[in-house]
Amino acid sequence: MTAKKGQEKETIRFGEAIEELEGILQRVEAEEIDIDDLADELKKAAELLEVCRSKIRQAELEVTQIVQGLDEEDAVDEDLAEVEDED
Repeated sequence: MTAKKGQEKETIRFGEAIEELEGILQRVEAEEIDIDDLADELKKAAELLEVCRSKIRQAELEVTQIVQGLDEEDAVDEDLAEVEDED
């Protein structure tokens, strides 16, 4: 893979990757892809799928961290409320 392809893979947005995947799928289903180009198209689709999976994993991680942070804040608030109730 060239540096340019690697860079494109890193900077492509999730929605763009999905659109490209849908386009490839449509061309495959409509049998519009020449057999000589099929392997290249499927390789591109595999790369796009990996980009999408990576972005989904990253989003899941970020959401989990946000939720954990909120849970920790709630726990602190509950502890403070208990201390205030004891007074």
